[in-house]
Amino acid sequence: MDTIASLFSFITTPVSWVIVQFHSVYGALFGPDTGWAWGLSIVSLVILIRICLIPLFVKQIKATRAMQTLQPEMKKIQERYKNDKQRQSEEMMKLYKETGTNPLSSCLPILAQSPFFFALYHVLNSIASNDTIGVINDRLLESAQKAHIFGAPLAAKFTDSSSKVEALGSTITDVRVVTAIMIVLMSASQFFTQRQLMTKNVDTTVKTPFMQQQKMLMYVFPIMFAVFGINFPVGVLVYWLTTNVWTMGQQMYVIHNNPTPGSKAQAAYLERLHKHVTQRDKVTRRRDRAIVKAIVAKGRDRNEFERKFINGLSKAGLAAQPDGTVIKGDTAAVTVAEDGTPMATGTPKRQQPKRQSKAQRQSGTVTGAKATGEQEPKTSLTKSEDPEDAKPAGAAKKGGAKPAGGARSKAQSGQRKGPQRPKSPSKK
Repeated sequence: MDTIASLFSFITTPVSWVIVQFHSVYGALFGPDTGWAWGLSIVSLVILIRICLIPLFVKQIKATRAMQTLQPEMKKIQERYKNDKQRQSEEMMKLYKETGTNPLSSCLPILAQSPFFFALYHVLNSIASNDTIGVINDRLLESAQKAHIFGAPLAAKFTDSSSKVEALGSTITDVRVVTAIMIVLMSASQFFTQRQLMTKNVDTTVKTPFMQQQKMLMYVFPIMFAVFGINFPVGVLVYWLTTNVWTMGQQMYVIHNNPTPGSKAQAAYLERLHKHVTQRDKVTRRRDRAIVKAIVAKGRDRNEFERKFINGLSKAGLAAQPDGTVIKGDTAAVTVAEDGTPMATGTPKRQQPKRQSKAQRQSGTVTGAKATGEQEPKTSLTKSEDPEDAKPAGAAKKGGAKPAGGARSKAQSGQRKGPQRPKSPSKK
């Protein structure tokens, strides 16, 4: 650890200076030699560092989501060039360059925070060894050694011997109980943070190796904290527990307000947004307008939750616009079908009329003629009402006989005129 500490020795002076400045403020409130003054100084150091790392945290979120989106393409490249590792790496780098993603971006907050972590560890280790460091002089060193957090000295560790703990003014039982509780809380907060990410903020529509990797880290990180935590001083445990709680709260805020598309968190967010918009008939917040704008721009590529949101607005008589606003109209503008196809909801579907039978069409013609008072038009199926005398003699059929009255009634009822084909004799 001395080699690692020497590598980060350039930052121990700024870290010790920040701690001393916070200690001067809290020391005036709680007393300079109390654990509250030194413990809150470490907590304030964490908060200051994490505030400075917020831009990197935002970049981490974008990089993580971009990697989730690229997982199917990456899997195709791995299967296509599984026997050519060099070509596989080249295609991966080409994919990263085309999409503007960087796999290391998701590790930026941890990498940026590491120098401060090792610098604080080196400062607390020097306090336990009774060595001055940075801007911590002999007077501040003596004050820090007297500081106890719930009975455990600031520089004590779980693995310290009884003699070393007694030299710091405490007992081995107090140190191990306090450090064990803090290690459990530190591991539990890390587990809950990772579990929250996996269960609420992961796109469940795409099954990728990235999800399996994150699921594995959900169990690996807490075990790592539990194993290495027994070698951390109490002050470092305060630092790491504070940063875990900060990460958990920061992630809860992001999941609640800017969830991953296709996740359960997005379904809950769009449900809240739909209720908010329908009550006010408008989108009031800028963040919500950006979400609605992104959903409208997707078109047919919307997921299930986004289509449900657009359909809900349409049923409420609202229509989402490309700029992220909504307008109110007499009829809903567009409803999106399950396959993403827009359907008009204001007008009913045009249905084809049912096919009528021949008798229904004839009866409808007669009924219509009677209703209008017009004379029923002649059809080929009705016999002419002209008297037989008026017909020329040459128009009579060969055979000379007129059709009987029964044949005339049959012709008027819709059957074919003329002699019918004789039935074939039955075989005996």
